[in-house]
Amino acid sequence: MIPAVPTDDFDCQSCGACCAYSADWPRFSMESEEDLARIPEAMVSADLGGMRCENDRCVALSGVLGQHVGCGIYAVRPIVCRTCMPGDDECLTARQALSVHVLL
Repeated sequence: MIPAVPTDDFDCQSCGACCAYSADWPRFSMESEEDLARIPEAMVSADLGGMRCENDRCVALSGVLGQHVGCGIYAVRPIVCRTCMPGDDECLTARQALSVHVLL
């Protein structure tokens, strides 16, 4: 397990790693039908199990990784996205996976 680090070291709005390292990451888990209905259909994967990704990047993510990014559906994003916190295991896994390609 990767140890968590202080959250002061991370700026989510310049990173974006958690939204761009794996097409398997932005999965739906405990969302209600009502919650899922708020997500634009064009952003949902063909199997309806999560967010649609291009390569490994969620289509809701805008901007340039490592510079400035934002979520186009932040207010209605999936639970997995809501629970990922700066410096937690998921964050560090994503940052490590992308660090060879992007300066984070």
